[in-house]
Amino acid sequence: MILTPIPSDRLGAVLHQFAERLADRPRAAAAFARIAATWPVSPEAVDTPAQRADAVALAHAVGITTLDQEPAVAFSWDGRCIRTRSEASVIVHEVAHWLLCAPERRPLPDFGLGAGPETGEKEIANAAFCVSEEHRETEEVLTSLLGILWEAELGQPAILACLEQNWLEGPHRASTVAFFADAIDTLHHAGLIGADGHPVPPARHAEAA
Repeated sequence: MILTPIPSDRLGAVLHQFAERLADRPRAAAAFARIAATWPVSPEAVDTPAQRADAVALAHAVGITTLDQEPAVAFSWDGRCIRTRSEASVIVHEVAHWLLCAPERRPLPDFGLGAGPETGEKEIANAAFCVSEEHRETEEVLTSLLGILWEAELGQPAILACLEQNWLEGPHRASTVAFFADAIDTLHHAGLIGADGHPVPPARHAEAA
């Protein structure tokens, strides 16, 4: 849910100002430019069958098994596969979860982070929760941003997830800009994105899985 909606006629200016504030953080500036370039978004270019197919293909390229079924049947991630009968952005987000998750937690439903919003078997997923609240919050933040960058990489409207997940909440605040830049640095140091903001190619993850 967007905490403070930004009118579409103001978004271009907000994106420009945010980018200017990243001038001394070139890695973050490069990543943000890729996200900002997906605006404006045509209503016909949101969650299309082609985008969902590309998201599923990304999962397969990384080495993830998928199942054409609603997450509400059981889990978004059941420890073996991602259920893909959901929005393209949700599929990409689950791929990002898999990439960020410690390998020992991949066999757990919803990665041991507790039930996701689309999960049907919430009690089981919550029972598998095995990290601290602080760790879960940090991993969710990084997953959000990595998923957004993968959406941009796929030519999908990444700016919508950027807004929905409140990366531009309080864009005039230095803390908001620093939070984004610090998250980009963390993803880069983890080897998940390059210095140019592009995510690491899927084949490298598949080889390491």
